[in-house]
Amino acid sequence: MERLSGLDASFLYLETPAQLMHVCGVIVLDPTTMPGGYTFEALRDHIDAGVRDVAAFTRKLRKVPMGLDHPIWVHDRHFAIDRHVHRLALPAPGGYAELTELTGHLAGLPLDRSRPLWEMWVIEGYRTEEGRDGVVVFSKMHHATVDGVSGSNLISHLCSLEPDEAPMAPQEPERHGHEPGQAELLGRAVVSNLARPLNAVRLVGPSVQLITKTIGRAREGTAMAAPFSAPRTSFNGTITGHRAIGLADMDLEDIRQVKNATGTTVNDVVLTVAGGALRSYLDDRGELPSTSLLATVPVSVREQSRHATGANKVSALFAKLGTDTEDPLERLGDLAERNRHAKDHHSAISADALQDWAEFAAPRTFGLAMRAYAGLRLPERHPVVHNLVISNVPGPPVPLYFMGAQILALYPLGPVFHGAGLNVTVMSNNGRMHVGVIACRESMRDVDDLVRRFPAELAALKAAVVSAQDPAPVKRSRKRAAGSRAGAR
Repeated sequence: MERLSGLDASFLYLETPAQLMHVCGVIVLDPTTMPGGYTFEALRDHIDAGVRDVAAFTRKLRKVPMGLDHPIWVHDRHFAIDRHVHRLALPAPGGYAELTELTGHLAGLPLDRSRPLWEMWVIEGYRTEEGRDGVVVFSKMHHATVDGVSGSNLISHLCSLEPDEAPMAPQEPERHGHEPGQAELLGRAVVSNLARPLNAVRLVGPSVQLITKTIGRAREGTAMAAPFSAPRTSFNGTITGHRAIGLADMDLEDIRQVKNATGTTVNDVVLTVAGGALRSYLDDRGELPSTSLLATVPVSVREQSRHATGANKVSALFAKLGTDTEDPLERLGDLAERNRHAKDHHSAISADALQDWAEFAAPRTFGLAMRAYAGLRLPERHPVVHNLVISNVPGPPVPLYFMGAQILALYPLGPVFHGAGLNVTVMSNNGRMHVGVIACRESMRDVDDLVRRFPAELAALKAAVVSAQDPAPVKRSRKRAAGSRAGAR
């Protein structure tokens, strides 16, 4: 038995029929590397053996009486792999369009809360762009169970460094413990509620100090971008439960070359590329705002957190994407400087601030408030909090094998929210950077038109860096500029 942290539970309370709070992954596999060859039954049985002793895969929710406290995790004594691993086949010709159409549909289906909050859809009949026959695993896990880092760690229970090796994460027998009765749950809830006023008092002082420091940083121009300052776009409104997915690849070495040449970070480059892709996408539709789009960027605080339990150990910062700047190199420089200020500002915030305040989320009140917020279409009536979420998840630098099948690509997909119907998540994998874009289908019907701009924007940024490093073109451009000035005289 384990009580959900306030932050983990908040992802349950945030969920509505349209705002689904699971995270997904599109894992493209090469089945020819599987020892003994691929069959669905063999893959399912391997997954079953890999998850049996991992609590996150075999626990389910149990509510506290009268909703007085956050739910608890208990072992599912009736766990069956057939309820979580399903089989599908793509219609002909089985390419990218058919895959994204199917996975978009699956992403819009809620998870069954009476069972462990995950499922995998094994999709056969996929034909890669290189003409290879592949198998795709579409995974879904509720955000109450994982964040970006813990999700990657969970996948390691099913992955190895060689096709015939054991999974990287060692498995230990799961200790189920006892399942509490109603009286015990009620008693625990009463004690937890009695302690809340004292805990709130302890958080007030640091929060006031943070506000004071933030005001000072704002006056100095070194504060991170402020929420509620984002321009409105077509994907910033009330969302539906329909999803559209787009997938793309970038060369990680190109990103590193840009990073090294400019003294920036991988995250700076990724955000700059995203800003360029969004700029051109909106500009082509006559929707480009005059001010920069604002992204929420999740930040892992797992190493700094003092909490031993809880799946989600994250904070967030706000970043302007420079969509109001045409030159990619100038956008990168401005964004890198703003990110340095944002990181300094973020470091002044307690790593556990979000987790601590989330403890006060009331199960009944929070859920009702979210439904009223969506039902009244309030996201369209107040200033835009943020335009989208962008996550950068570090992945393996070497080839990995999922139950013996080599992972050719791994595209992560996060949730979308009322008011921000677009999520961009990137993950590195064996020298590639995989880009997963998911959106509310009604807010952004042509997701593929956005995601295919990412490689092009990276190429433009790399070309700008090379041009800036070449002294000859600079001299010629100066001569042309001088000639123009002379002619003007």
